[in-house]
Amino acid sequence: ILSAVYKCLLPVGKKTLRCFICTHQVSNYLPSISAAISLIPERYIWRCCIGLHSAPRYLVTAAYFSFYRRRFAKRLPELLLSGLALLCSLAENTGLLLLTYVASTETYSVHKYGFIVFIVSSLLHMLITCRLWHVIRKHYVNPEVNKPPFL
Repeated sequence: ILSAVYKCLLPVGKKTLRCFICTHQVSNYLPSISAAISLIPERYIWRCCIGLHSAPRYLVTAAYFSFYRRRFAKRLPELLLSGLALLCSLAENTGLLLLTYVASTETYSVHKYGFIVFIVSSLLHMLITCRLWHVIRKHYVNPEVNKPPFL
């Protein structure tokens, strides 16, 4: 995503930079992503990069679900959590695509709900992932690996 941000900010000219810095009589030296991609060439570069980046994200989601399903085949709570992690990851990726391809100036309500879906699902996905990896480390990793290296 950072490379997409840099690619969007690189073509920004002197006039555009002046607009970003002096918005609403407030100095804005680090504009938001929405402000940085509000102009025509940057918007299309950003959308292209997010679109290209979304397919691998969906593949990684499927790969993680396959890993969790094999790892937790006999543990029902973690198996259910891995299914929830799959749904959250799919919702996160879809929310990011909605947020990217539907501009707030075009259809505000869809953009707003895409943002809400992205934020909520990414937070839930990270919490579930932390829990699943805690269980993996606790039950499936060799105890020697969990020891600090200096003991």
